[in-house]
Amino acid sequence: MPKKIPVRQCVGCREHREKRALIRVVKSPEGEISLDFKGKKPGRGAYLCPDPACLKRARKARALERALETALPSEVYDALEAQMEAGDGHG
Repeated sequence: MPKKIPVRQCVGCREHREKRALIRVVKSPEGEISLDFKGKKPGRGAYLCPDPACLKRARKARALERALETALPSEVYDALEAQMEAGDGHG
């Protein structure tokens, strides 16, 4: 029997993909927002495709704010976009 592959939905494009093909945006118990490329950080998470266009769509629809249950200032989105474009440890 093949091993079950976890699937998650991107909050930007709403497509279902393998968990490891997505980037997790996590809100730590302390309230800090960051990208989790390994999927191991503690806290509430939401998943995004590794595409800045998906981040832009999620920002416009406030999908990350709903998923993480907190208001996000524009500086957080800018930092997430820069971190995503840098590819901090992904791939």
